[in-house]
Amino acid sequence: MNVSYPIAEKLVARIQARRGKPASIVDLLDVGSRPAIKQALSRLAKDGTIQRVGRGIYAWPRFSILFQEPVPPSIDALAKAWARSNSLRIIPSGAFAANLLGISTQVPSKYVYYTNGRTQRVRLGGTSVQFLNRGPKTMDIKGELAAHVFQALRHLGRNGATPEVIARVRRLIRPRDRVDVQRSMHLAPVWMKPVLSLICREDVN
Repeated sequence: MNVSYPIAEKLVARIQARRGKPASIVDLLDVGSRPAIKQALSRLAKDGTIQRVGRGIYAWPRFSILFQEPVPPSIDALAKAWARSNSLRIIPSGAFAANLLGISTQVPSKYVYYTNGRTQRVRLGGTSVQFLNRGPKTMDIKGELAAHVFQALRHLGRNGATPEVIARVRRLIRPRDRVDVQRSMHLAPVWMKPVLSLICREDVN
């Protein structure tokens, strides 16, 4: 495609600057009208300038020299782009959340997210991703990292919340994350509340 058209030029620059992080159409609406953006993205993907990695989701192509094949964005990045394009909130389920936080090396065999939207299965980057509708006890947890922590601890259970796990989570959370955890404490099961309190304390050696 001839990218000399102003909208195409802007889209190429924006997507390339994301360094492989996928963009949904809603991330690009400041570039032009939705119909013009959709048309330009479709043409850019068709000629290989950008990569279509999901319905309405695009990324700058990356190539693995080692494996000699294209490298798709991470499933988590794709799922977040999909959620933005559909104005939904998503939270990774327990095993996936624990893996994303680095407190579990177990790679989930299935990618499952909880959402405030309808239950559905979506293909993203060639991978099937399950989105399961959940109610306020799950979806009302404040903040992204705090929601990850809640789900990871649910997965690990009472006995899995070891001092090593707590120390790891404490290294990850920032002051605003502590506020999110504290504001969401009432949504946690009874056994988890002391663990969350310990995570939020700043004076633990």
